[in-house]
Amino acid sequence: MHAWQVFNLDAFIDSLVSLSAAFVLGSIIGYERQYRQRTAGLRTNALVAIAAAAFVDMAHQINGNTGTTQVAAYVVSGVGFLGAGTIMKEGLNVRGLNTAATLWGSAAVGVCAGAGLLAEAILAAIFVLAANTLLRPVVNSINRKPIDEHTSELTYQLHVIVSSDEQKDALATLDSLLEHAEYPLGDLDIEPFGEDDVEITATLLSTSVNADKLDSITQQLNTNPNVIQAFWNPSTTE
Repeated sequence: MHAWQVFNLDAFIDSLVSLSAAFVLGSIIGYERQYRQRTAGLRTNALVAIAAAAFVDMAHQINGNTGTTQVAAYVVSGVGFLGAGTIMKEGLNVRGLNTAATLWGSAAVGVCAGAGLLAEAILAAIFVLAANTLLRPVVNSINRKPIDEHTSELTYQLHVIVSSDEQKDALATLDSLLEHAEYPLGDLDIEPFGEDDVEITATLLSTSVNADKLDSITQQLNTNPNVIQAFWNPSTTE
């Protein structure tokens, strides 16, 4: 059989070492993710590392260093699509970016292992783990601090609740007030609110929005007899 004719024990052992290293290092990264109940956990990170190592190892055996470089480039772009599946957008909040980045890191570990760069694979795994563990207290410390509107990038959302019948007039009033205040409208979302009402959410992209002006706009909207409620809130951008 052709498989036996091309079988090389040394190459097989080299592949075994590479894939084993990718499995162990990917599992270590995945264990930390699984422990924190993230979307991509133990098995996902291990599989990404193993698959990346297998592709690169196969390319190296078939076409040497040229094949290794070519396949490694495809792994980098291919894992991007996998990582995109873990990213979820909920309103202005984006979740899963860190999980996607971790998958990218696991792929990098696998590529290093598949290319026979075991020391580099271990080093990459250590840094991925360090980013997810050692930097966590720093992130938590920053997140606990109050938002400084003058130094932080903020996205402002203006919410207006009106009856469905008055939606058109409320939109016209809102557009007029924002245009007068010279606040650019980044996005406009309208969703049902209860049985007969709707909630209009206007997203302002300006980072220099004045809180007093927004208070004035909401007060004017609340004095409108067609408006049930109007309020605004800031949110940090991703």
